[in-house]
Amino acid sequence: MTLDEGIEAAGKGLDIAGILIIAVGALGASVLFVGRVRRGGLLDAYSPYRQSLGRAILLGLEFLVAGDIIRTVAISPTFLSVGLLGAIVLIRTFLSVALQVETEGRWPWQPHKAERPADKDPPGLSTREDQIGLTG
Repeated sequence: MTLDEGIEAAGKGLDIAGILIIAVGALGASVLFVGRVRRGGLLDAYSPYRQSLGRAILLGLEFLVAGDIIRTVAISPTFLSVGLLGAIVLIRTFLSVALQVETEGRWPWQPHKAERPADKDPPGLSTREDQIGLTG
């Protein structure tokens, strides 16, 4: 096996992994969705389903982009192939950002809610406990 064949195989392997991740993630999210619908109803199940499905698609897209990069840059780095790769990466990046905003409700560069410092009341404003006399 030549180097080019190995690189091509690695790129195809990443493509297959990306497709499998999306397919298995969609199937898993759908199975969980059906279970949630049975337990709590459609409205309670919809949001977690979208989040699970979106995460599977995001992870799969990352693998697909990696496969494209390996095949394009390592095998045939012509201006045309690099330009096509740039367009593919741009489109997939837009999709990834849009999916992350949809699934997590925040921009990718914003910290997770758990990472944010707790909001504190500004000086001069009292809390509900202060108003009803629970604090000393």
